[in-house]
Amino acid sequence: MQVEINVPTSLEDITLEQYQKFSKVNTEDNEDSSFLLHKTVEIFCGLDLKDTLKIKYSSVSEIIAILNKVFKEAPELTPTFTFKGVEYGFIPNLDDMTLGEYVDLDDTFGDWENMHKAMSVLYRPITNKLKGRYLIEEYGGFKNAEKFKELPLNIVFGTTVFFYALSSELLKTTLNYLKKELPENLTTQERQVLEESGDSINQYMESLKATFYDLTKSLN
Repeated sequence: MQVEINVPTSLEDITLEQYQKFSKVNTEDNEDSSFLLHKTVEIFCGLDLKDTLKIKYSSVSEIIAILNKVFKEAPELTPTFTFKGVEYGFIPNLDDMTLGEYVDLDDTFGDWENMHKAMSVLYRPITNKLKGRYLIEEYGGFKNAEKFKELPLNIVFGTTVFFYALSSELLKTTLNYLKKELPENLTTQERQVLEESGDSINQYMESLKATFYDLTKSLN
């Protein structure tokens, strides 16, 4: 019996929900690399787990190679898109975020299990559009969150790339400012606190970057 395999060739072919399933399997305490390999093919190619056993090893290697290439994409932010018949827009001005938006985004963004909720904060239905500018629906919590599990992954990763670039630039500006403005007579303890803060930011940035530039060891 032949198994029909649909291998995604771009992030647009993968849904957020698929990536969430993969992320969950990969972060669980599971040292069986063979199982992870089968689950990877099952999740991203839309197969039953039992059917992955029927695929030639050489074909699996080809699939993994394609997926590795796909996950090296670094898409740009998608300002607007149409999803399930509704046009959505990215928050027009992040500086104007409400406390509710900020808290919910801070609680969910970067946590793959809850990234659909983060997307529902960042993207909301467009209510008015004129000459390239638009307004979006007032924030009302996670009411559309479940729908966003079906978002193409290029849109989700685009927000990750955007915030990585934004944070990276902010970090660079902050460090340059500190270098110029901080007094020369800082105590050893004060300098240590600043260095530790910088290290924490850098660690966060590196982990965020690794999220979309490299697949985990199960795809190597």
